[in-house]
Amino acid sequence: MNGVELFLLGRALMKIGEDAMPEPPGGADRHKGSTRLVLIAASDVAAHPGTTVGDIAGRTGLPQSQISTAVARLKEAGAITVAPDPADRRRVLISPAAEPSARVEQVRATTVDAALAAALGTDDPHRLREVTAALAVLARHLVP
Repeated sequence: MNGVELFLLGRALMKIGEDAMPEPPGGADRHKGSTRLVLIAASDVAAHPGTTVGDIAGRTGLPQSQISTAVARLKEAGAITVAPDPADRRRVLISPAAEPSARVEQVRATTVDAALAAALGTDDPHRLREVTAALAVLARHLVP
């Protein structure tokens, strides 16, 4: 495998992951911005509690407007909390919610099985188990 093949595999895996996400309340058209942006913002907030929209944008390289939209979606879903920055009341500090919201629990409980079967073009249980096991090995070694 070369770098291009790995990059394309990564994009395919991201698409499968996005397809596996359950629809948000009110449907996907209710909110602007992609699932990908929301997940990037959520993972950054988890790694950097007490952060700001500007800090997230700086770390991720995404435009501040897209991060603001993702933060609004996460706040509505109950996945994060926002509080005024005591040092500068014009800013808000963003942190993961103390307890997972119903939406977070729903997303975490949803498997990739249907999206993976669609991507593979088969619902053969042996093939699905084989690919799922391979993904589990990759996740164990590569996901922090």
